Amino acid sequence: MNGLYDEFKIAVHSVWNRRWLALAVAWGLCLLGWLVVALIPNSYESQARISVEMQSILSDKVGVDARERKKNMERVQETLASTINLEKVVRGTALNQSVATDRELANKVETLRKSIEIKSEKDNLFEITARSSASNFSDAENAVLARDIVQKMIDIFVEENLSGDRSETSQTIKFLDAQLAQREKELQEVEQKRVRFETENLGLLPGIGSISQRMEAARAELAQIDSQISQASGSLAALNGQLAGTPSSIATPGIGSGGARGQLAQMEANLAGARARGWTDSHPDIISMKNEIAALRGQVAKEPAGGGGYRTPNPAYSSLQSMRAERQASLAALQARKNALQADMAQLASKQTLEPGVAAEMSRINRDHEVLKEQYNKLLADREQIKLRGQVESETDSLKFRVIDPPSSPRSPAAPNRPLLLAMVLIAGIGGGIGTAFAMGHVQTSYPTAARLEKASGLPVIGSVSQILTSAQREIQKKKLRIFFGTSGALFGVFGMLMIVEFIQRGMVA
Repeated sequence: MNGLYDEFKIAVHSVWNRRWLALAVAWGLCLLGWLVVALIPNSYESQARISVEMQSILSDKVGVDARERKKNMERVQETLASTINLEKVVRGTALNQSVATDRELANKVETLRKSIEIKSEKDNLFEITARSSASNFSDAENAVLARDIVQKMIDIFVEENLSGDRSETSQTIKFLDAQLAQREKELQEVEQKRVRFETENLGLLPGIGSISQRMEAARAELAQIDSQISQASGSLAALNGQLAGTPSSIATPGIGSGGARGQLAQMEANLAGARARGWTDSHPDIISMKNEIAALRGQVAKEPAGGGGYRTPNPAYSSLQSMRAERQASLAALQARKNALQADMAQLASKQTLEPGVAAEMSRINRDHEVLKEQYNKLLADREQIKLRGQVESETDSLKFRVIDPPSSPRSPAAPNRPLLLAMVLIAGIGGGIGTAFAMGHVQTSYPTAARLEKASGLPVIGSVSQILTSAQREIQKKKLRIFFGTSGALFGVFGMLMIVEFIQRGMVA
């Protein structure tokens, strides 16, 4: 323990013997350090916090939801420090006074970007911080400039969210209107092309009136006509048979004579008329007429031939001839219709080879029409949706801004901490002076004690002689001590004066 104490005393004695060197080094280091600290410009910082409240009754109905708003807020937060917005800040504050060229403006923007910080504290709380340390401005002007920068950033923040959405909505609607006009023009062109194609290829297109359908209809009609021709031919053959068994004339007895022959002729005429009306042989009246005719024929067979009467045209025969002419005309008409259908079917069959290509082209035209129509309807719905959203955002308070902490007016520089730096320079200067003196004591080959000399030489030291000063030497020594302490005190005085000047400058800013 005594050894350590002796070493400490030796070190203090070594420094004390070189106290003037230590004082000179301390003065030099302090002056240099204080000069460097004085050259560091003061940086003033201003902060503000704003709250964003997102609310809207119609948000879920028209698509203005909180998640989309939050994304927009994040986008604005990221783009708030963009070059365009920072140029607005430069133009809107005192920074514009020192801007004369585009290059100077770009330099100001880059400097401003480094001194602005935007961060989100919570979901709806934002903090904007700006620092100003322009060398061409005083401390008071830098303090005001920092506050103005933050205020301008708040204005841009609000503008980007309020008017930004409206301008974006307006631009979107304008774009959609242009797209709708283009789609409408293309849709009209396709519709005209479809009408023209249908007109040019009438009968070859699929659907109602196509060749395939017309062929099927012709085949069905032809089968029906064949059936009608078969029925008409059978009916005509039966009618010819009846006509062959019916006499063309009948014998009529004299006046007043109502013989069996006259009744037979009348009954046969009635039977022919009934069959002409479509009655069949199983009809009760036809059966009754046949029975009566059979009875009358038996009576006629018993009457004498000639009967003294005269012959007249048989009305049944005439009626059967009329019916045969009518059946022959109907059969000829059916046969003519059959020939016409066969000719039409032959013509349609020759055109049917063109139908697939025409159908494919028509399908392509219809497909283009449907696609354009779908795009047009979707664009129309999107435009109405965005238009409604724009009206909701502009006419309702879907987004509210509230400044919680307005831009602060800094009264003291945020950087550097000049009082602390001045104190650190003083401590470093004193430490540097002491260290220099201590190092010089180790470099020079002197021995402060007899023990050190004995240890270094390896020889015993008999004794040592203390320094003896005269009265005049003591006075000189006291005078030098006064000068030393005065100079040392002056160093602390300069430090105190610098501290006073610093606080005076801060008071002037406030």
